[in-house]
Amino acid sequence: EVQLVESGGGLVQAGGSLRLSCAASGFTFDDYAIGWFRQAPGKQREGISCISSNAGSPWYAESVKGRFIVSSDSAKNTVHLQMNSLNAEDTAVYYCAAVRDSSWVESYALPVHEYEYDNWGQGTQVTVSS
Repeated sequence: EVQLVESGGGLVQAGGSLRLSCAASGFTFDDYAIGWFRQAPGKQREGISCISSNAGSPWYAESVKGRFIVSSDSAKNTVHLQMNSLNAEDTAVYYCAAVRDSSWVESYALPVHEYEYDNWGQGTQVTVSS
C-alpha cells in the first residue's frame, strides 16, 4: 500500500523558512515522481514542485522558483521541500503526491497537475504571519 506522510509544517514569520518532508512507503521510491502541491483557503490546489530520479532536473512553479528547493533522499525514501523567504501568500495546506514514472517518461514532461497523481498524503499546514 502506497503511503505518503508529510511533516514539517507550522507557523512562521514572513521572511522565514520551513522544511517540509514527505516520507514514502509501500512502493519502489526511485520508480516514482514526487510532487508538491498546496491549497490556500478558497483556492484550487496548485502544483509547486516535482522531482524524479528519471528526470534531469526538478520542476518549480513560477510562484516559488528561486525560493523553494526540492530534494530527494532515496536511502530514506523521503523528499524534502526547503521553503525560504516565505510570505503570506505561501499560507496553505501542503501536500505531497506520487505517481509512477512510467505514466509520464515518454512525454519527457514531469507531472505537474493534480489529475496526474493517484497517491496523496494527508497534508501539512503552513501559516506565514505578516
